[in-house]
Amino acid sequence: MRAFPILLSILVVMTNARAETLTPERLWDLARIGDAAVSPDGKSIAYLVTRYDLAENEGTVSLLLQPLPQTPPKPDGKVATAFDTPLQTAKAKTLLKDIKGLGSLAWLDHTTGAKLVYIAPGKEAEKAEGSESKAGESEEGKDEKPKPQVWMLDPSGGEPKQLTSVENGVANLKSSPSGDAIAFTVDVKMDKKVTEIFEDLPKADARIIDSLMFRHWNAWHDYAYSHLHTVMIDDSGNASEPIDLMPSLKADCPLPPFGGREQFTFSPDGKQVALTIKLVNNPAESTDSSIFLVDTNGGTLRNITPGMAGYDMDPAYSPDGRFIAFHSMERAGFEADRNRIMLYDRNSGEMEELTKGIDQTTHRATWSADSKRVYFDSETHGTHQVFSIDLTNRQLTPVSSGRFNFKVIGTTGGSEQDAASERVIVAQENMLRPTELGIIEPTSKQVTTITDVNGTIFAKLELPTIEERFFTATDGKQIHNWVILPPGYRGESDSKSEPAKQWPMLTYCQGGPQGQIGQWFSYRWNFHMMAAKGYVVLAVNRRGMPGFGQEWNDQISGDWGGQAMQDILASTDAMIADPKIDPSRVAAIGASFGGYTVYWLMGNSANRFCSMIAHCGVFNLESMYGSTEELFFVNHDLGGPYWKSEQVAADYERFSPHKFAGNWKTPLLVIHGEKDFRVPVTQGMEAFTAAQVQGVESRFLYFPDEGHWVLSPQNGVVWGRVFFDWLDQHCQKP
Repeated sequence: MRAFPILLSILVVMTNARAETLTPERLWDLARIGDAAVSPDGKSIAYLVTRYDLAENEGTVSLLLQPLPQTPPKPDGKVATAFDTPLQTAKAKTLLKDIKGLGSLAWLDHTTGAKLVYIAPGKEAEKAEGSESKAGESEEGKDEKPKPQVWMLDPSGGEPKQLTSVENGVANLKSSPSGDAIAFTVDVKMDKKVTEIFEDLPKADARIIDSLMFRHWNAWHDYAYSHLHTVMIDDSGNASEPIDLMPSLKADCPLPPFGGREQFTFSPDGKQVALTIKLVNNPAESTDSSIFLVDTNGGTLRNITPGMAGYDMDPAYSPDGRFIAFHSMERAGFEADRNRIMLYDRNSGEMEELTKGIDQTTHRATWSADSKRVYFDSETHGTHQVFSIDLTNRQLTPVSSGRFNFKVIGTTGGSEQDAASERVIVAQENMLRPTELGIIEPTSKQVTTITDVNGTIFAKLELPTIEERFFTATDGKQIHNWVILPPGYRGESDSKSEPAKQWPMLTYCQGGPQGQIGQWFSYRWNFHMMAAKGYVVLAVNRRGMPGFGQEWNDQISGDWGGQAMQDILASTDAMIADPKIDPSRVAAIGASFGGYTVYWLMGNSANRFCSMIAHCGVFNLESMYGSTEELFFVNHDLGGPYWKSEQVAADYERFSPHKFAGNWKTPLLVIHGEKDFRVPVTQGMEAFTAAQVQGVESRFLYFPDEGHWVLSPQNGVVWGRVFFDWLDQHCQKP
């Protein structure tokens, strides 16, 4: 008679042993997949995996090689935890393990066989026996870390070979389809420091600044410019001296601070390079970047996008060599305009838009093997899906579906004779789980997950639930919302005889301001982790989000404190009406424009919230204009400087959160980094001062070495602990 209780207790113990939850510390145990590249023969995929050591406060990277299914995968019944897609992995071979600074992975289809090329710290040049340090070489200089260099590795075996020995190191590696060249960027110093201008003052510590963009996002201008270089690789695998394709240009390729190797590429025959450069007199006020062409061995740069005033970036040659596809934004000065795909005909010089009439933005344009289609990924209704567009009839075809964010990595298979065999290699993620690699079958839209680097951890985690809800805005429009529910939420009783348990809620306010809340997995603003801590998370795709049409996206510009704020409040009120939500325990949280939103709601939400958290938020629009760096952003979204006109001045007056600080009563946590030049740290300091002077309960979490994001592992854990400590104090019942 006692066997049943004993068995029940064993099951409870087993369940509890399995049911772990995601924490700020556990978040840093997750492996992160980085660069991935399909081999030239399409039979394998190489990829990088970063793992962090929290105690050491840094990460290392490993290089793995894994076979690809050569026929459409036939799943064996296993599914990827938290993705619920078929899981078919093959044993991966570790080619390099735990290397600091390993990145920029690519294949080189060399005459001696396919090789892997990558960037990693180089070996220091050996000095002749008995030689002494160069005159003037400091002890500090001796201790500098080895500079990143290009390496080549035969995946079939052998030791890695260092190809370059560039004094300042290299970045952003890409290989030529012809197999005999590589390209990379080098920081070329072209401006003088004060101590070089005044050589008799070697201990002077100053800057002479004559123009804007003297600092950008998280770094001061370092007197150097990122120039694209090419190197030829001979039949023996030896590298030539680098050739600067941008000599004498005080300009950067790729565009700082977020551009990467997607902004340049080789032609299929390896004879030409297309690259992205912004050559304007007022870089702080312009988004006018252009696509230039130049011979691989150097020469004259030719602009193929003159007169196109917005961002033109990310060139991609068609495999047959006829076209160059690239992304283009039409409107000058608008960083969140619709990203079109343009086609440049190399034979005729004619230009046309491939995506004309398609009301969505595009990313990662990638050619099919037969040059007849272009694949891309795009925001759509709270997800990020893959599409293809046919060059012959301009037909747009969805290639993927489901609650995922997909990013196109490349294609495999497919040819003029067998186009149906083509598959799309993607990075796959959702709100519950970070990136794994996958294969999409374009015809069936079947997604198969092919890596499982975090499978062991996720097998033990108790998972939240994601729901999609729509609420009505004050103007009658429907607002898309993601609602993330804590584990156990659905198990609560909803019967009339037993009142439902009430849960605390977090209204998440998105940044951008034009940035869709999709199925992404963040390492700070992590909805999975928030729900695991017992909070219902409401993520509102308010006005200003891509993925719901360009009109919806554009409605934030010039109306920061208007309809977008009403969308957030309308969705919050609709959720509060749910009897499972405790209206006295609702907090508002957000970063960047989301931080602006929090500050705005502090003074304009009729005290709906019990607590607020603002990370790197905009508090004072006037002081923000005078201290930020990318003026094209505020010129477009705020209408220009506050002195431009009476109307602009009035908009600053009615939309600046600091004008409503006198209404503040809600407890406020301010988080900001010293190296945030996008939204300078003084914005957070002003907000904290306003709260403190009025006796509003407040705390300031300050990071002296972080910028707009918190990137250090241990700082990330501090962020998470303080974040949840603040929420738990104000939103959890005693």
